[in-house]
Parts: sequence; C-alpha cells; structure tokens
Amino acid sequence: MKDISIYFEAVQFNPKEKDELFIGGKIVVNNGTFPSLNKGDIALLYVPEFRGDKSIQIELKKRRDSFRYYLSKLFPGGNWNSTIVDLGNILPGETINDTYFALSNVLEELIKQEIIPVIIGGSQDLTFAQYKAYAQLEQTVNMVTIDSSFDLGGEDIPVSANSFLTPILMNEPCYLFNYSNIGYQTYFVKNEELQLFEKLYFDVCRLGTFNQDFKLAEPFLRNCDMLSMDLSSIRSSDFPSMHFNSPNGFYGEQACQIARYAGMSDKLTSFGIYNLFPEENATPSADHLLAQIIWYLIDGINNRKGDFPIGSKSTYIKYRVSLQDFKDEIIFYKSDRSDRWWMEVPYPSQPKMKYERHHLVPCNYEDYQKAMQNDVPDLWWKTYQKLC
Repeated sequence: MKDISIYFEAVQFNPKEKDELFIGGKIVVNNGTFPSLNKGDIALLYVPEFRGDKSIQIELKKRRDSFRYYLSKLFPGGNWNSTIVDLGNILPGETINDTYFALSNVLEELIKQEIIPVIIGGSQDLTFAQYKAYAQLEQTVNMVTIDSSFDLGGEDIPVSANSFLTPILMNEPCYLFNYSNIGYQTYFVKNEELQLFEKLYFDVCRLGTFNQDFKLAEPFLRNCDMLSMDLSSIRSSDFPSMHFNSPNGFYGEQACQIARYAGMSDKLTSFGIYNLFPEENATPSADHLLAQIIWYLIDGINNRKGDFPIGSKSTYIKYRVSLQDFKDEIIFYKSDRSDRWWMEVPYPSQPKMKYERHHLVPCNYEDYQKAMQNDVPDLWWKTYQKLC
C-alpha cells in the first residue's frame, strides 16, 4: 500500500472515554503514529478545506472536528466487526487544487485496498476530488447526492461548492455511469436542469416524494458507489448553522436513515459529508447529529447482507414478466438473504464489459407489480438507454 500518511496531520482530540464499551475506546486514532490499515476497515478523515465556497470566508487554520468527541461518547452496535480508524486531518494545500489532488490520491488508495473512506469535509466541491479517485482507478461509478439542489453551474464555471457536477460530466474520459439526487427542492432547481437530467436518464427524488415514501429512494442508495451528503439539505431546526438556514429539508432522523441504507449497500465504497463549517457559536446539537449520521453509516456497513454485486444471484428467486408489445422479458430477482429486489437489463448490442456491474439494477416490489400491469419500470428504461 502506498504511503498516504504524508497528507495527514494527527488528531488533536483524544477520547477521554477509553472504556471499550464506547466507540471512543475502539477507534484507532492517528495521534502521531499513523495507524495500519486492512481490507474491510472504515477510515474517517476530516478535510478542513473551505475555499470552494466563495460566499463564506474562513481561515484555513480553522477547524471544526468536535464531532469526534460526540462520536466517541456513543455506544457501538451489537454486531460491529469492522475496525474504525481515524486517519486525522488532510492538510489543505497551497491551492485548492492541491487539496483536491491530495484527497483524490488518498481515496484512490483506500478504495483500491477495499477500505471504506468516510470524508467529513468543508465545502461540497470536495465531491469532485471524491469522484476523481474513481476516475484514476478507471472505474465507472454511480454517484448519489443528498442535496436540495443539483450544483450544476455552467460549462465554463470552475469547480466550486455550487458547481461541481458539470466539471464531473465534462471530464474526459467520463466515468460517471449514473447520477441520482435525493431531496431536491423544486424552488432551488431550474426547469432546464430537470430537462437536462431527463435527457441524460438521471434519477431524481424530490424531498416531498421522499417524505411520502422512502422506498422510492432506497434503490438509488443500493445502487450507489459514492455518496455526497450536503449538510445544508437538513432543515435548520435540526442542523442549525449560521451559514445555512433553510426552514425546509430533511429531518435529522431521515439523514440518519439515509446513511444507514447507504451503508448497507454492498456497492458503496465511499461516503462524503460536506458543508461542515467552523462557526463561532456552533451548537452541540449539530455536531451530535453529525456523529449520529456517522454512527448509522457504520451500523449499515456492519449489517450488509452480501447481496449483488458481492454475492451470487444464482440462489435468488427469479421472476420472468412478459409485457404485451414488448420484445424483451423483464427478469426480476429477489434476494434470498435480504428479500430485496433487482431487475436485469440486457445489453442492447455487443457486450460492454465496463458496464457489467450496472446491468442488474436495484428496484423494489412496486417495480415488479408495475411490470405485471404491463408497464415498463422507469429504472429499467433509463438503464437500458444508458447501456446503448
């Protein structure tokens, strides 16, 4: 494994609770000696880089890592087997591009070694560096953002907290297979952006739709390789901040629910939590909520079922659905381990090996029922178009 310790500074906080009953007594912390890493570990890293958000002026020396204290005071789940390692803080570079370079190199090495990084960051443009790690590995990726807007920007606008998605889409070669947004709020999104997403066959789930039925968003999380959570998508009453104060958004328990279901996905290999800014009057409740989001993510990872793509679909229950005036059958699979559903999307022409991971699409029982009513599920159709 490459030496990534050069990018980190040690953690200044050392848990007072060394009792093994608490998480603080179990986390392996970089307190000056860089910890060893092994396959299956969960690696926490904090990136105090805020220059991507031009609307917020914060000194680079500022830190906000009090979430470590609140995480250390929680009890671990009953069946946690993963080793949790706190790698410390990635030092901001001389320029913001230097920070992107450092973060993407660290993530590339961790993902390659099958270690799951949890990035707690400054501005959300760090999502670009998170994506670059997969590009450097030449791995096609499904990305999910938990966000009230799409953060598209324009073609000529550089990477920033509000315009990191377009640089990802414009990056050549592009390794983004699918993008999903969960939690967008219509008044923060241009109609042209929704139309563009429709043309690109991307998946979106409006906040109101999520509130009505969480199951509609669960397949997006199960299909996710990398996730970027914008903390400002949480309503200000649940995550108070002097920089973001929207009255509408996710409830705190919904953010935790999202983290747990994402963690349970056997495909997820990195999780970013962004827009955590230092504040003079930061409230303990916000940092405590962040610690709980991390807790639920770790709990989800430790409760994975070993479904596709980790496990074999040979033992799944297979359902074939023939639709009128539709030449292809739609084949559904139900996991014998978790009762979760998938549907198979055939390659339209010659097999494209780089897309092999994407032809079995997570879905839910309602998609099967829809097919039984002679209606092609939207997820099937969108995936088929992307495979063309």
